[in-house]
Amino acid sequence: MSQTSHGRQNLRQKQEAREHRILSPHASFADQSLGRDRKEEQCDIRTDYQRDRDRILHCKAFRRLKQKTQVFLAPEGDHYRTRLTHTLEVAQNARTIARALYLNEDLTEAIALGHDLGHTPFGHAGERALHKITKEQGGFHHNEQSVRVVEVLEKDGAGLNLTKEVRDGILNHQTNSMPMTLEGKIVRLSDKIAYINSDIDDAIRAGILKEKEIPRELTGILGNTTNSRLNNLVHDIVNHSEEKGDILMSDMMQNAMYALRQFLFQRVYTNPAAKGEEKKVEHMIGQLYEYFSGHINELPEEFLTLIDRGEAEQRVVCDFIAGMSDRYSVNLYKEIMIPKSWSILSVEHR
Repeated sequence: MSQTSHGRQNLRQKQEAREHRILSPHASFADQSLGRDRKEEQCDIRTDYQRDRDRILHCKAFRRLKQKTQVFLAPEGDHYRTRLTHTLEVAQNARTIARALYLNEDLTEAIALGHDLGHTPFGHAGERALHKITKEQGGFHHNEQSVRVVEVLEKDGAGLNLTKEVRDGILNHQTNSMPMTLEGKIVRLSDKIAYINSDIDDAIRAGILKEKEIPRELTGILGNTTNSRLNNLVHDIVNHSEEKGDILMSDMMQNAMYALRQFLFQRVYTNPAAKGEEKKVEHMIGQLYEYFSGHINELPEEFLTLIDRGEAEQRVVCDFIAGMSDRYSVNLYKEIMIPKSWSILSVEHR
């Protein structure tokens, strides 16, 4: 371990040493990171994972999450989740589990805060629209776009230069993938725990679901309130993962969780009352994509720079649309597609 010019450890090195004293031998240690794509001088206060967390927290894509749909499009009410509040709930669940298992909280939090940076406006409706448009080029997947955000799009094309472990956790947070670190595996499960329970809560608030309608065979295992389900799922992971060198759930709890997820697909995610506007979203995003594909020079300067650097035009148009907030995409669509009112004053003053 390197030392300062005076032979003393700096604060970062002390924290790295403390990780080895306190954390589980199965944890990801900051001083053993596989590193960044571009080598840079380390901070004398923060570990590399702490630095990654801070970079994500301060990036523009993270701030835009506050105006991006989680499940319900443009809900009238202050208490429905957005993509940002979902991200914070994932981070909280994940940190609780990581702390209980003596794993690296900083890495866990960095992955959690970054896992949805690439999500489109209007949630999965926007993702489906971009996937359909770009299917012949490999399609659009928000986890891959989240990595592209931190590697390419942030900081005017320079990216955030995050560690490999954080980028791996972001890329592999979905069901059909598996991260390389235990901390990434925690986020992968915490994401599902968060959205399943918060989506139930929001659906009840919206009046399209009642708690008593959830199958009793599931509530009997998971719990019959949002708080009890969260508590039971987190405890199950901790109890079955402790000192195992892996992140595990009991078969009973895991099967019930995925069965509840399937129930939500039937009752909420495809419910006409909740999803009736999504066709409009898909049409709007399709129209924006078509317009900017034919008017490349109207893209913001930072995206034109990407094209100048050799990025494909279609890829950059997709980047531009994926990064929009709900509100920005609607306002831009109106500006481009809706005729402006003609004013007689423009004639009188000619």
